[in-house]
Amino acid sequence: DGKSFNPQQMSAFILQKLKRDAESYLGEKVTDAVITVPAYFNDSERQATKEAGEIAGLNVLRIVNEPTAAALAYGLDKDDQTILVFDLGGGTFDVS
Repeated sequence: DGKSFNPQQMSAFILQKLKRDAESYLGEKVTDAVITVPAYFNDSERQATKEAGEIAGLNVLRIVNEPTAAALAYGLDKDDQTILVFDLGGGTFDVS
């Protein structure tokens, strides 16, 4: 039908689908979100990601680097310790 979409709108479509899936799984409304991004994203890419979340109807609490999110998720049920997280994705090599 000739519609055009900017990158934030395209990302919002994906986030809306994830929001619906989460709501279906949890059986409750999802309003807040923490969104992960590649560590190499600059400020404008992070802002665009936040805007996509808002377009999708989410209150974006934080934008977090993917390796940092992995480290946080790993450590949720662990005692104090030092860990090293390697992120070998998408042609980059990030360490947290």
